[in-house]
Amino acid sequence: MSLQPHIRLSESSTGAQYALLPGDPQRVDRIAQFLDNPELLGQNREFRSLRGWYRGVEILVVSTGIGGPSTAIAIEELRQTGIKTLIRIGSCGALQDFLVPGDVVIAQGAVADEGTSKTYAPASYPACADPQLTTLLIQQAKQLQISAFCGLVRSHDSFYTDHEAALDAEWSARGILGADMESAALMVVGSLRGLRTASLLNVVVTHNGSLDSSINDFVQQDALCLQGEAHQISLALHAIYSDSQQGEQ
Repeated sequence: MSLQPHIRLSESSTGAQYALLPGDPQRVDRIAQFLDNPELLGQNREFRSLRGWYRGVEILVVSTGIGGPSTAIAIEELRQTGIKTLIRIGSCGALQDFLVPGDVVIAQGAVADEGTSKTYAPASYPACADPQLTTLLIQQAKQLQISAFCGLVRSHDSFYTDHEAALDAEWSARGILGADMESAALMVVGSLRGLRTASLLNVVVTHNGSLDSSINDFVQQDALCLQGEAHQISLALHAIYSDSQQGEQ
């Protein structure tokens, strides 16, 4: 199969059926620390990629950059390389007071308050994660004793709208756990293309403001966010391994 124009991978680049999708290209290198024999495959624009193995299961890691458009491009091209299952390793701002930095949100669905999904389907088309993957992630979170909350999130297109505070308050009142920019596109495009998707979001911003502005608190917040990132990576890898074992039975 030909080389994909944006992610610069082909079917011969990897035999993986599972992919982890961080937004930040630098997060690809941090995920590599959890894998055996990680091999950098390259980088083009926001798409940094590597492959590695977790307990014998080959896994591709590809960054998607910021927002739905580049996420959709990655999904479309990864499908051409043979990927069947995609788990987002992302971040979010909390929309509920009980969420703190380092908590992990398992998104069972997303409010598609962005443009990418609407270029694929009507606004009424549901943005839902794969139920089997979601169940596995919940089970693994309990086994690993990771602080994780399953629920709905909201995906949007900009941090800098004129009414951001009002929008956050509106969706918080409706029980939405957090806000990101990619989950809805991942779920809609994945569903339309016959792929299984899930989204794990690390809480990096608290609801209604940030932590206290002292240097010590900023250091503590960074440590909690890095811990949350490690938790979501471990959670995704454990779920992938469990899923691969079920497929062999």
